[in-house]
Amino acid sequence: MPVLLLVIILGIVEGVTEYLPVSSTGHLILATELLGYKADQWALFNVAIQPGAILAIIVLYWRTFVDVLVGLWQRRPSAFAFVRNLAVAFIPAVVLGLALGDDIELLLGNAVVVAWALIVGGVAILIIERLAKTTDKGGVQNVTLMHSIGIGLVQCLAMVPGVSRSGATILGAMSMGVDRKTAAEFSFFLAVPTLTGATALQLYKHGSTMQPGMGGWILLGSLVSFVVAVVVVKAFVSIIQRYGFAPFAWYRIIAGAVALVWLAAR
Repeated sequence: MPVLLLVIILGIVEGVTEYLPVSSTGHLILATELLGYKADQWALFNVAIQPGAILAIIVLYWRTFVDVLVGLWQRRPSAFAFVRNLAVAFIPAVVLGLALGDDIELLLGNAVVVAWALIVGGVAILIIERLAKTTDKGGVQNVTLMHSIGIGLVQCLAMVPGVSRSGATILGAMSMGVDRKTAAEFSFFLAVPTLTGATALQLYKHGSTMQPGMGGWILLGSLVSFVVAVVVVKAFVSIIQRYGFAPFAWYRIIAGAVALVWLAAR
């Protein structure tokens, strides 16, 4: 398969899966393997195209970000609470990412780990959907400090490929009583510093080993992921408010099982 086509496909996969509770990293690993390439050789690319998905959130929620900036200037408590919640939720990922970065990278090419994580995560989603009792928080700024810390700790589970950062944060928030919409938006906004930090760290550590021409592929992959993510995020909130997370849970279970069979047979 031509590299150009691979780049476009991986950009689409990133844009579709980054904010859905199905694991973007896991799908990128499986897609790379399925298309005949070695996942570990494309691990840097798969992380480096995340800015496209980050930009999608900034564009879609630009009014929210502007309101927060204006609120900080005007010293509004709600704006400070918004920033505080995201900051404390972001810190655990920074600490563990720096402490366990090398160990985490060893898992980034392991498709078997991804397949099992998809299945286990799907089952967890079904359980939490059934048992969680949530109340409308009315926005990220109204989530408590302790719940924000808890969401940040749960996000660290996504360092295992296949777990899903968005799935961990959304379902973690719901298990603490946060409503679906607020949980999803918390996950979206938390992705901005988290994905930015992960991308910067990987480029700093491995940028010098980048293959010739990879910079251009990264720009193209980021552009594709941006366009696709804009469409997907718009639809996602409507879907979860109407149908919940069960469709994504069953998809994870089926995809993980199929991946295990394929990996065992190849």
